[in-house]
Amino acid sequence: MARELQITIDCADPARLAGFWAEALGYRVQGPPPGFDTWAAALDAWHVPEEQRNDASAVVDPSGSGPRVFFQRVPEEKQVKNRLHLDVRAAPGLTGPERMAALEREADRLVGLGAHHVARLEPAPPTGAGHLVLADPEGNEFCLD
Repeated sequence: MARELQITIDCADPARLAGFWAEALGYRVQGPPPGFDTWAAALDAWHVPEEQRNDASAVVDPSGSGPRVFFQRVPEEKQVKNRLHLDVRAAPGLTGPERMAALEREADRLVGLGAHHVARLEPAPPTGAGHLVLADPEGNEFCLD
């Protein structure tokens, strides 16, 4: 039996990063649990102190097919390059200049949301289609391919 997959990202500001990744992936911030109209109402009912209300957040695929992405607050900042990263498929099926132009358009959108450029790897046929490396608002690298 296949297992569900959740991607967990350590960060300083779970709400901010969840908002970025919801926009980047076309996901939505996960709603409150059943019985609550808002997260504030749930956290009030559970007596969660104000300083702990941004300890976690999550985004989910509206279609239900993609993995949940969970963001948890940690005290330390990012130290080194990620050993695991996300590849955001922004130009499937495209090649050459058309592919790179599509990736650059998506990169521009994501930079507008708080990402920043890290590197551009040009197409290198026959195996390298070309891709862009970006970092989210907290510096976590990901690829547009």
